[in-house]
Amino acid sequence: MEKFMIGMLLGMAGGALLVANSKKTRALVRMSQDELKEKIDAYIDEKLEGFESEDKKAKKGA
Repeated sequence: MEKFMIGMLLGMAGGALLVANSKKTRALVRMSQDELKEKIDAYIDEKLEGFESEDKKAKKGA
């Protein structure tokens, strides 16, 4: 079990070094993060619009 954990930690560290030194991988990660941020922003905007429309309906009904 100890050998497995040591191997896993060394593998994770080696993988992190490979990713950190790879320009293509960094660009891919950055692009994925930007896409995720755009999707989250769109989702938040959609929810805010829904809340605003509900608020306007509530004011008209009152």
